[in-house]
Amino acid sequence: MGILGLSKLIADVAPSAVKENEMKNYFGRKVAVDASMSLYQFLVAVRQEGNMLMTADGETTSHLMGFFYRTIRMVDNGIKPVYVFDGKPPVMKGGELAKRAERREVAQKALEKAEEAGNVEDIDKFSRRLVKVTKQHSEEAKTLLKLMGIPYVEAPCEAEAQCAALAKAGKVYGVATEDMDALTFGTPVLLRHMTFSEARKMPIKEFHLTKVLSEMDLTQEEFIDMCILLGCDYCDSIKGVGPKRAIELIRNHKSICKVLANIDKKKFPAPDDWPYEEARRLFKEPEVQDPSQIELKWTEPDEEGLVTYMCGEKGFSEDRIRNGAKKLAKARNTSTQGRLDSFFKVLPTPGSEANKRKVPEKAQANKKAKRGGGSYKRGK
Repeated sequence: MGILGLSKLIADVAPSAVKENEMKNYFGRKVAVDASMSLYQFLVAVRQEGNMLMTADGETTSHLMGFFYRTIRMVDNGIKPVYVFDGKPPVMKGGELAKRAERREVAQKALEKAEEAGNVEDIDKFSRRLVKVTKQHSEEAKTLLKLMGIPYVEAPCEAEAQCAALAKAGKVYGVATEDMDALTFGTPVLLRHMTFSEARKMPIKEFHLTKVLSEMDLTQEEFIDMCILLGCDYCDSIKGVGPKRAIELIRNHKSICKVLANIDKKKFPAPDDWPYEEARRLFKEPEVQDPSQIELKWTEPDEEGLVTYMCGEKGFSEDRIRNGAKKLAKARNTSTQGRLDSFFKVLPTPGSEANKRKVPEKAQANKKAKRGGGSYKRGK
């Protein structure tokens, strides 16, 4: 789920924090990609097209096709992707996972009814809701990436948190994901739609955290509390508090603790035993691998290995795989020759820990002057 309604709230309140871009403009950038999100997108997208790829034994291979060609496209545009896979979910996410399981159960029953009635549209709709990324999907994607010469990281917990840690440490330029909580985890730059912009003809949306905080008039700690109020994966939110009220409450009271001390509890009841402090801790101090101990290496693709795996084991066309491998090698070498300085070094990242910038004194003064304002849109 990520953070409920955060992208729209940012578009309304901090529009200059978002810019649209094309993939070709990320030439020379290293980007951390949420692998689990990509897997889900590929499985759903191909199912929607009614062309779920399978081996002769009935094993799904759509995700491998998606990873293969999308990665080639990124490398062809001079991007150096590193995929990050989810580890174990935090204990606090159990409630959200239980809700998802319930929704899957409902969808399964609805699918059975649609199949009995022969309703093609409903069959497609409920089938998509039942798509689930399995451990086998992830392991197969890792095997493919290794053969393609693309690095990947296994996060101990949440992939978005690990991606954000890599970005904050200056290891990558930004995080490519659809989950907005990458910003809550502190990534300086979030890249939305990068993993499917071509298929849906959508521009990449680039969110800059420093501008989000500046225009929303919030500190990172206040931003985290606002995200918890909006609704996150770790706990329920206060009933009746939507995006507009959430930002007003945090601007006025600065923290959830003070919000609870001042809010009308009858009108806006908080969940019983609300673990918002633990949720806040998970966003501020997530379980991640130390980025300084992670070495990212991009290597030449193993063409013969790819043919053996993708064609011999997974049933893909040899011509297509060999052509793809050659595109990978050519794009990698062309990018390397064209921009050695930026291709092997991360370009400056706005707001990264390796390149922090001080907020101008005038901006600080404006921020203090606006403190305490409860308006949804600033400047009115």
